[in-house]
Amino acid sequence: MRILLVEDEQKTGDYLQKGLRETGYITDWVQDGVTGLHHAITETYDLIILDIMLPKLDGWKILTEIRKTHATLPVLFLTAKDQIEDRVKGLDLGADDYLIKPFAFAELIARIKTLLRRGQIKEEPTFYTIADLHVDLIKRRVIRSGQRIDLTAKEFALLELFMRRQGEVLPKSLIASLVWDMNFDSDTNVVEVAIRRLRNKIDANFTPKLIQNIRGMGYVLEIENEQ
Repeated sequence: MRILLVEDEQKTGDYLQKGLRETGYITDWVQDGVTGLHHAITETYDLIILDIMLPKLDGWKILTEIRKTHATLPVLFLTAKDQIEDRVKGLDLGADDYLIKPFAFAELIARIKTLLRRGQIKEEPTFYTIADLHVDLIKRRVIRSGQRIDLTAKEFALLELFMRRQGEVLPKSLIASLVWDMNFDSDTNVVEVAIRRLRNKIDANFTPKLIQNIRGMGYVLEIENEQ
């Protein structure tokens, strides 16, 4: 599952992004309203966590714009604005939930899970297929040619990223940022090692091969010879 976090406070953003990723969510974090809106309308997310008091563009306006093109995308306001009229305004504008700071991280996760279940019922895919590879995001189950494949949490997050972006060349820097919450360092081979391990599990003993290395550009999930 992929989450967009729009939060300008550095300490809160660091805490949330780290916690969400450790819980298993691919999490993009941006720190101003204009960038947040751009991500929300140009990228694909399962849920957006949105502050209200943001630089450049406030959360009210962001949500209003989001609802013009994404009527059912779950949006959770996470804000210090604790007045009843603020909560009513947020829900009236189309927010799916409203959580006041300070908050318990466990409660945030519980609310996220509830909203994601609703979103899955509405429209979000929870099952992906390419060739004879089948990935169930809810059961966290991977099957190829009828054979169950066990993955670590990071391997599953990496495969989920590939499945959601089939046919899109993903640079190592983007993979490192989304899966490991790290800036890409050319001296670090963590991405190559993880992809090699994933290939050994889902590609080594099967045909066609699915994870392709595009020299000088990155990696793409597509059926071999379809480049």
